[in-house]
Amino acid sequence: MASAKNIILVTGASSGIGLELVHVLAQQSPSFHVLLGSRSIDKGNKVLDNLRSLYASALQSSISVLQIDVTDQKSITAAKEEVETKFGRLDILVNNAGIIVTRPMDTLSILRETFETNTFGAAIVTETFEPLLKKSSNPRLVYVSSDQGSISHRLDPNYQWVKIRGDPYRMSKAALNMLAACHRHNFAEWGCKVCAFNPGFSLTNLTGEAGRAMRIQYGARDPMDAAEALVKIIIGERDSEFDISGMLDLDGGVLPW
Repeated sequence: MASAKNIILVTGASSGIGLELVHVLAQQSPSFHVLLGSRSIDKGNKVLDNLRSLYASALQSSISVLQIDVTDQKSITAAKEEVETKFGRLDILVNNAGIIVTRPMDTLSILRETFETNTFGAAIVTETFEPLLKKSSNPRLVYVSSDQGSISHRLDPNYQWVKIRGDPYRMSKAALNMLAACHRHNFAEWGCKVCAFNPGFSLTNLTGEAGRAMRIQYGARDPMDAAEALVKIIIGERDSEFDISGMLDLDGGVLPW
């Protein structure tokens, strides 16, 4: 059951930044076993088949699909039990799953759906996997947040995205930042390194096809940029920044809460 490799779980890994992170890890290091977290086991398996086809013998990390829906407690518990049975521990948890609700809905429904994935899901996944992180000799916890959740930026009239509304998404990420801050403090006693990470304005599927076209129009970055920055965090190259108050930015440095 015990594995010499670092066991890393990436939620929401069947597309976007999560998928690119798996791509980078697959190519760079044989020291990881990557758990590709996906709500749909079929979609996850298709993604894994594609990865194996792309990299073939160049595939460095071992990868397996883990079915996990961060809005479903039964799914989260089952995923934890599977990881515990197969590996006995978890070394790195990347809470990456996130959404932006774009279809017409009343405000309360939008808030509930947004927080359910972006904030509540991350909190419950972490709580459920905490016992397995405690069994790691070098546990790490990364919350993929957003500078859109920075209260300091929201009140800065010179902030690049100050005119963009997106209040429910901003609120959910601000709450996620507080969760990361709480866990950075609470988990320090058992040696877990915790950070919130800003992936920047990336080309993802968060806002569907129409939103994807808009992101291209306004210069969204390749999600591989965020993935490569995440790898630096995962392998310890940015440990000196973990104790600074704020979010670790993909281009280096720390952004204000």
